[in-house]
Amino acid sequence: MISKGLTVRGAQMHGQRCIPMLIDRPVAGEIETAQPATHTLSLDGAPTAYDMFKRKNDGCAPAAVRPQL
Repeated sequence: MISKGLTVRGAQMHGQRCIPMLIDRPVAGEIETAQPATHTLSLDGAPTAYDMFKRKNDGCAPAAVRPQL
């Protein structure tokens, strides 16, 4: 940003206006929240999960990576 002539500005999010709508939509059934991840892999499978998500293989939306406890 130094010597580039850039201007940085900040703003606030309209959370007070948006949060009630984001809570009401799943309750009304407009947003499906039953399954946020399409695949669940162990921590060792993280590279595979990333590749599946990047290439959209096997219908992968987000893949959840969970360490084995």
